Amino acid sequence: MENFAQSFYTWYKQTMRHPKYRWLLIGGTLVYLISPIDIAPDFIPVIGWIDDAAIATLLVAELSQVFLGYLNQRGNPVKSDVQDAHNIDVKTIDVES
Repeated sequence: MENFAQSFYTWYKQTMRHPKYRWLLIGGTLVYLISPIDIAPDFIPVIGWIDDAAIATLLVAELSQVFLGYLNQRGNPVKSDVQDAHNIDVKTIDVES
């Protein structure tokens, strides 16, 4: 199951980054979230919402990455937490209490 999940994530990420198919994938994802036909049906209380939450999280994460990439291309440098973690040029201010 891990291999299927990783393959799906890789496919989703690559398709989302492709401008030609981006809106089709966003529309398909929204239809999946609204549709009562799911991998785990929504009428099962908690289990039915897990797949929807995972897909919604994946959609939001990939849309934010696309948006950050768009901002970087336009010349507005936006740093992510991962980029900040690798920078050595971090200044610390000591405050006495």
